[in-house]
Amino acid sequence: MDVPHLHPPNVGWLHQVGARLFRWWPAKMIGTALGMAAFFVAYFWVLRHPLHSPTIIPLTAVDRLVDFRPGALPLYFSLWVYVPLAPALLSGRREFMAYGLAVVGLSLIGLGIFLVWPTAVPPSGIDWSQHPAIAFLKSVDASGNACPSLHVAFAVFTAFWLERQWRQMGAGRLVRALSGLWCLAILYSTVATRQHVFLDVLAGAALGAVIAVADLRWLRVFPGPRRV
Repeated sequence: MDVPHLHPPNVGWLHQVGARLFRWWPAKMIGTALGMAAFFVAYFWVLRHPLHSPTIIPLTAVDRLVDFRPGALPLYFSLWVYVPLAPALLSGRREFMAYGLAVVGLSLIGLGIFLVWPTAVPPSGIDWSQHPAIAFLKSVDASGNACPSLHVAFAVFTAFWLERQWRQMGAGRLVRALSGLWCLAILYSTVATRQHVFLDVLAGAALGAVIAVADLRWLRVFPGPRRV
């Protein structure tokens, strides 16, 4: 029986998602892979060549409220699925340029801070041998690159970009809310896995937000030709 007052959800934006994903996909895929590889080379070089001994970032009341949750590790690693969504949905040359320059700027600022002011989280007192996956992560990501959390900075930067892209495509509030919740879950995971403390998260969120707002403002002021 037909029910006239009920309408299926608007899925027109999904067609735009497909069009965006296939536009210049080889360049996007190669560029994202090379960008991540270059970032990690620089990240681990800075990690191993700090100019000073790491400063321990103090705990706050928030850190004491958030329990250690090893099950949050998949959320932590989901950043590497979340972040590539924004470049995959880029639709024009100006967006490519704006996004790429902002990512480079964010990386250089964060790594520059780590180089001149290395930081570390305080000892947690947790027996990491009981949590081998997190123990392996901590053995790779040694002390020195804690504040600001670039994990958080890239998540927040991506959330701003995705919000712009979802709005451009006409995605509904549910899609945009889920994207925002994913970002918040990643931020939570950095504290819940004891990779970062709350002050790292605040600094990283501020860095990612400032770069994203400046970048997207530049695109609004100089929009260029309209693209789908």
